Amino acid sequence: MTTDAAIDAKLAELGLELPEPAAPVAAYVPVVIAGGLAHVSGQLPFVDGVLVKGRLGADVDAGKGYEAARACGLMIVAQLRAALGSLDRVERIVKLGAFVNSTGDFTDQPKVANGASELMAALFGEAGKHARSAVGVPVLPLGAAVEIDAIVAIRAD
Repeated sequence: MTTDAAIDAKLAELGLELPEPAAPVAAYVPVVIAGGLAHVSGQLPFVDGVLVKGRLGADVDAGKGYEAARACGLMIVAQLRAALGSLDRVERIVKLGAFVNSTGDFTDQPKVANGASELMAALFGEAGKHARSAVGVPVLPLGAAVEIDAIVAIRAD
């Protein structure tokens, strides 16, 4: 079982911090809990409070895309902590959906999405290993480079 303390320790070891959970930019809620699952709305990549914008294959390279995906993953974890009260309730990361703002000839969406996937495995161990989609899209909200949503199995409180 993963605990808040273990997650905080791992984040510190990685030199990362959870951001403040972002407020929705439209008519939706960040997390919906139903049937033992937490459905986390698509999260955008904020690094030091600034949205990572751009298009992979044009003005954003795969390395920066990876970092953007990791930032989305951090925001997913921040949203989960806010919604659940504690990350102790996370049973398993079930699935991530990664949307990469990319040119038609950019084909490294899976490498970009690894920024979030590898973060989940680092933070939650075996329970962080998940199913995933990684797709290229022509545009994302606010010009973001990456957007990632999640489905997470949770324990009853």
